[in-house]
Amino acid sequence: MSDFNSLLERQIPRLRRYARALTRNISRADDLVQDTLVRALTKQDLWQPGTNLRAWLFTLMHNQHGNTVHQGVRDSLTIEVDTLSNTLPAITDPTASRQLHELDWALGQLPDEQRQAVLLVGLEGMSYEEAAAILDVPIGTVRSRLSRGRDHLRRLMNMPARASSADAAVGLTQQAA
Repeated sequence: MSDFNSLLERQIPRLRRYARALTRNISRADDLVQDTLVRALTKQDLWQPGTNLRAWLFTLMHNQHGNTVHQGVRDSLTIEVDTLSNTLPAITDPTASRQLHELDWALGQLPDEQRQAVLLVGLEGMSYEEAAAILDVPIGTVRSRLSRGRDHLRRLMNMPARASSADAAVGLTQQAA
């Protein structure tokens, strides 16, 4: 097996995780991963060894997903719990299980642009720069989408709003007095 194929194979779990969260449908996610892998294999001469393969693959996946959406295939906001339950971790704490379900639901409520930013930075641990390159937008746009997405998630999950730095400074001043 070539080095490229070996490196590609190691990225499949990350691609599957992101595709499932992005499409909200296991069948479409599997199709998206397969399409991405086929595209990566056919375009492997465009990838430069020593560069970030994961970012390159996520860019291919993002573009493939965009092409699919533009062709009229829209994401479904429903969750197939029976099918999805096989991929979720077994948790004995019912509170944690419920929170995981609520987070999954809330992510499905976000606009695509916000969900993509939250998933790339929050779930995949990518830097703002990597996410910006994958989404083909400026870093400031990623930061804005991420901030709005996080705020939207907090509202959907009935969590307290993030205090602004000015609010925090006022609160500290009042506590000191």
